[in-house]
Amino acid sequence: MTEQQKKGRIVTGMRPTGKLHLGHYLGVLKNMVKLQNEYECFFFVADWHALTTKFDCTQNLIEDTKNVVLDWLAAGVDPDKANIYIQSHLPQTAELHIYLSMITPQNWVERDPTLKDLVKMIRKADDESKPSVSYGFLGYPVLMSADILSFNVDCVPVGIDQVAHIEITRDIARRFNNIYKTELFKDAKPLLTNTPMLKGVDGQKMGKSFHNDIKISDDEETTQKKIMQAITDRSRARKDDPGHPENCEVAFEYWKAFASSELVQTVQKECIAGERGCVACKRQLAEIINEQLRPIRERRKYYEEHPELVEEIIKKGDKKAQEAAEKVLQQVRKVVGMYRY
Repeated sequence: MTEQQKKGRIVTGMRPTGKLHLGHYLGVLKNMVKLQNEYECFFFVADWHALTTKFDCTQNLIEDTKNVVLDWLAAGVDPDKANIYIQSHLPQTAELHIYLSMITPQNWVERDPTLKDLVKMIRKADDESKPSVSYGFLGYPVLMSADILSFNVDCVPVGIDQVAHIEITRDIARRFNNIYKTELFKDAKPLLTNTPMLKGVDGQKMGKSFHNDIKISDDEETTQKKIMQAITDRSRARKDDPGHPENCEVAFEYWKAFASSELVQTVQKECIAGERGCVACKRQLAEIINEQLRPIRERRKYYEEHPELVEEIIKKGDKKAQEAAEKVLQQVRKVVGMYRY
């Protein structure tokens, strides 16, 4: 599909919190790989956003940023189809953030649900009633809007729980257009993604901080060990007891996520009949997951061994993103009335 034939322009970012896990792969990466064939894509590592909650824990920020790019490339994001860039490498976004912050009412950002959720994350352990909110943190929704409006995109891929943030971006864009009597900014539309919620092996939300995740970059032995820890049907005492797949809290959900529908039906039938023990079931599941991840892990190893290639990919994406954002920013400066040589 040529650039002229693509449906429009999209942008999406991810905060660098470490190596990505299977929840990211199913919920985000597979969709990014699909979208790069349909849209002009700008995918960015949101290192500025990482500072909103981790401004005092930046010792791993560079490494975490690189790991996000490695996992994207490993999963199949093609630098010839999509532009991969680092948020902090785009001064245009920072400048646009300033202009947008000047016109955005304070109460708009204070009621943003994204901000409210993040406030809960940074409550002081010694005083739950007093969240520590910085000036930069309060501007989080405006910076996210600047990420989107820097490219004047048509759509933003989000889950249903993130639609509210697209709404504040649209509100800010409309207010800007109204104040400066322009039609510069488009109404970015949410591109809803059917993001499956993959639980960690302990049945809780999968996440690095819970130590219950399976990383894309884990080796096969580590993956198998983690799968063998996955919770199954708690009511089952012996391997030949009739199983209840609907009560299999984690393992059966992994089956549905990674196996063919025919194999899932077979597993379900054998489980209900007591013909499939949980240990053997999880061992086979680990083999299927490892088989799917094998080419991804091989690509990741290749890029790990060629850091100069990854650097060139980022530089290329930075340049493309800067050029696209500068075109938008030139129009912004003009309608705002900023003096330029």
